[in-house]
Amino acid sequence: MTPSFSDRKKTILEILTEDGGVSVSALAQMLDVSVVTIRADLSALEEEGFIIRTHGGAMPTFHPQILERMRTDKERKTSIARAAAQLIQDGETVIISAGTTTALIPKYLLGRRNIHIVTNNTLLLTYARTNPQLRVTLVGGEFRPSEEGLVGPLTIQSLDQVFVSKAFIGVDGASVKQGFTAHLVESADLVRKMAEQAQQVFVICDSSKFGKSGFARILPFSGVDGLITDAALPPDFETNLRDAGVTIYKAEL
Repeated sequence: MTPSFSDRKKTILEILTEDGGVSVSALAQMLDVSVVTIRADLSALEEEGFIIRTHGGAMPTFHPQILERMRTDKERKTSIARAAAQLIQDGETVIISAGTTTALIPKYLLGRRNIHIVTNNTLLLTYARTNPQLRVTLVGGEFRPSEEGLVGPLTIQSLDQVFVSKAFIGVDGASVKQGFTAHLVESADLVRKMAEQAQQVFVICDSSKFGKSGFARILPFSGVDGLITDAALPPDFETNLRDAGVTIYKAEL
C-alpha cells in the first residue's frame, strides 16, 4: 500500500537526516512512489522549513535532534504555543527562550501590533520573518545547532541591556524538589537570566516533563508567575504549583 503523505514526510526526513545526498529518484524508489510525487513532497517540506532543495535532491535545514523534537507531539506543542501567544498584548516587549515549542509562538501573533521579541531562538525566525508587526532582537553568542539557539557568556551579557514585560521560557524537566530544570548548567544560567529581565515569567512545558528532573536547577516553582501546559498535567504537580502561587494555563488540543 502506498504510504500516506504524512508518513512519507516523516520517512523522507529520516532518510535525509541519515544521508543528505540521496537523490529524488532514489527517494521515489525507496518509497515506491513517482518522482513527481516526491518532488511535491519535497516542495511541501521546504515550505514548512524542514529542508533546503538542492540540485537533484534535498538536505535537512536543522540538526537531527531538532528535527526529532519538531516531529514529536507536534499537535500538543502547537496548542501550547497558541495559548502562550494569547498572553502577549499589542505593544509589548517579550523574551522568548530557545526551544521547538517556544519557536512556534510568533506563528500565532498574526493580527497583533508592535510586538518586540528578544530571543536567542534562531528557529523562531522561521515563523517571525513573515509578520511585519514583529520586531525581533537576536541576542549575541555562540550558535548551537543542536538547540537552534545562541548560548554562552555573550548571550547573558546581551540580556543585561534589556528589561521586558514578559518572559516565555522553555525547560527540560520539573520536580517538586528541584522546581524547573535544564539538562545543562549553561542552559539553566541563560534561562534564569531571561527570567530576571522580565516583570512576569511564564514557563512553557508540556505535561510529559513533570517528574523528570534535569541536572541543573533553573527556578523554583515560586519563581515563576505562570505555567502554560496541556490538560494532562499530573494532579499532584498542579496542587504544588498552585500552592506556590503559579497561575496554570491549560492549552486545548
